[in-house]
Amino acid sequence: MEHRKAPDFKWWQIGVLSYQSLGIIYGDLGTSPLYVFSTVTLPDPGEEDFLGILSLILWTLTLIGLLKYTFVVLHADDHGEGGTFALYSLLRQHVNFSGSMPMPVTRLASDINLKFHSKKKKLPSKMREFLERSTTAQSVITYVVLIATSMVMGDGALTPAISVLSAVQGIQSRSPKITQDHVVILSVIILIILFLFENYGTSKVSFAFSPIMLLWFLFVSLIGLYNIIEYYPSVLKAASPLHIITFFARNKRKAWEQLGAIVLCITGAEAMFADLGHFNKSSIQLGFSAVVYPSMILAYSGQAAFLIKNPSKLSTTFYSSTPELLFWPMFIIATLSAIVASQALISASFSIIRQSIALGCFPRVTMKHTSEKYEGQVYSPEVNYFLMITCILITYGFKGGPQIGQAFGTVVIWVMLFTTTLMTVVMVVIWQTNIIAVGLFFVVFFSIEGIYMTSLLNKVLQGGWVPFANTAFFLAITISWTYGRRKKNEYDAANLLGKQEFIKIVTGSSQVPGICIFCTDLMNGIPPIVRHYVKHTGSIREVMVFVTVRILPVRSVLPEERFLVDKLDHVGVYRCILQYGYMDNHNMDDDDFVVLVVASLKQIADNDEILLLDSAFTNGTSFVIGRTILKMSITRNCFKRFVINSLYRFLQKNFRSNMSSLKIAPGKTLQVGMHYEI
Repeated sequence: MEHRKAPDFKWWQIGVLSYQSLGIIYGDLGTSPLYVFSTVTLPDPGEEDFLGILSLILWTLTLIGLLKYTFVVLHADDHGEGGTFALYSLLRQHVNFSGSMPMPVTRLASDINLKFHSKKKKLPSKMREFLERSTTAQSVITYVVLIATSMVMGDGALTPAISVLSAVQGIQSRSPKITQDHVVILSVIILIILFLFENYGTSKVSFAFSPIMLLWFLFVSLIGLYNIIEYYPSVLKAASPLHIITFFARNKRKAWEQLGAIVLCITGAEAMFADLGHFNKSSIQLGFSAVVYPSMILAYSGQAAFLIKNPSKLSTTFYSSTPELLFWPMFIIATLSAIVASQALISASFSIIRQSIALGCFPRVTMKHTSEKYEGQVYSPEVNYFLMITCILITYGFKGGPQIGQAFGTVVIWVMLFTTTLMTVVMVVIWQTNIIAVGLFFVVFFSIEGIYMTSLLNKVLQGGWVPFANTAFFLAITISWTYGRRKKNEYDAANLLGKQEFIKIVTGSSQVPGICIFCTDLMNGIPPIVRHYVKHTGSIREVMVFVTVRILPVRSVLPEERFLVDKLDHVGVYRCILQYGYMDNHNMDDDDFVVLVVASLKQIADNDEILLLDSAFTNGTSFVIGRTILKMSITRNCFKRFVINSLYRFLQKNFRSNMSSLKIAPGKTLQVGMHYEI
């Protein structure tokens, strides 16, 4: 991996990146006019109602989309990477997390010297001191991150469902013979094709994403402008927040219930931050401010102007407000744009799961790189088929009703609330922003998003339960996996080989030429796998290396920072720590790995040891990997027994091992089975 430097972009390069971002980042947010007004369920709405709804949309886009994300959150990047994990990794770099964490990271003195490790402030804030003392606060932050990422994983099933359904529903208004069942069947067919093509990656078709979305923004802007002029030229007076007050005064509880539909106008805003690693701040800010934001203002204003004169068309707002002459071109562009938006969220789910695996909080599913040029483009068949089945069930179950919008809105607003909370901590701990400014940021945005959230909680039984079910599924996997891994590591640490026992094993066993690499999760001491290995083989290799793969909460580790090596007490026994960042590609051939390990060991070896290493290298290398079965005793808590004996064991059997990123030939691998009673 080449050394990554922050490039100094020229104005025309920023313009090109902004154009490219339209197809990668803004598909979800840009296609929201398909379903926002259609999800509103006001009885007998009038002019003041539509002006009130439009005013809420305009202020939500401005405050959350433009102000919060574009000009504040984008600055909380981790050396160019964005998203929930980037915020969390920033905090982990500045705050010493301790205790029984779901994502434990052992800190080393050398970490601060890593290229992509943020440097701490010389004077720690009181908030940082509090976080380092309070393991409860650390756990709360960690679980907030896990819940947020679990929600985004599940969003990969909701976005395709609502986007494709909303786009396809247009044909129903053209022909009375086409029923809602036909729309659902056609949507399911499109979704199946979309998910099946994920295997080929986006690199082959991504060149078309930006032109499609540019056409989309152009069409919705022009149609919106036409509707404003044609139906209600003064509709932009809705920019006055007085119309919001009037809307709530007229409709009271009904107005509050509509917030669950209105919040859909900001779906996809999180993508501006999550996809920061593919672009830069200036290009994302330019794309939103110059193209997306004005297009959305015109699109929603045009729809409101149309509805003021045609209130009976509320349930089919988007296509009803499209001029007859442009219906079919708009239908084609809308369907293609919905596919672009869906594909972006599915790919985002793969990327988030990849980061979760890297940080050790998700079992290792199959991850295939679909592009040789772009490291971040990955595909997971297991995750893809789960999302496809879930998406089809959601599409068929809701059949295009407003409930699907309420389910979608629940994910959106909860993730935004979590981002606001984490951003507040970052502003205090890392940026050390003025406390008044921090308080203003938190109160304003948490209040706005909290009000939206209360409306959506009212819809839990009407579709809002779906994202919670998806989140619970992914969270159960995450918690079970991290709990089982922690218990295994605790057992290993409690059953390390003592110095005398290890010397006795080494001197009492026959030595075989070559190198033996023991794969272990422990960074200190001699792991118990050695005891089991010698018990079954009765021999050891002349060179033993204990290798630990260590994932740090930094975006990347440079090649020259990859290996940490040390000599242990006995001649020919070494420790090697293999370091990665959460965005690094872990794949490495076994031969390349051994060459790099030996080269690193030679840097700390004397002349005799170098001769020993060269001799052992020529005699071949074997890899010893532990296969541990945990069993919790009957005296322990029954729920914990269920997690370890059932959930964790199932995940262990059906997912790949942590060392699977090393492409080790089967003939070089020895798997040692171990049974731990905990």
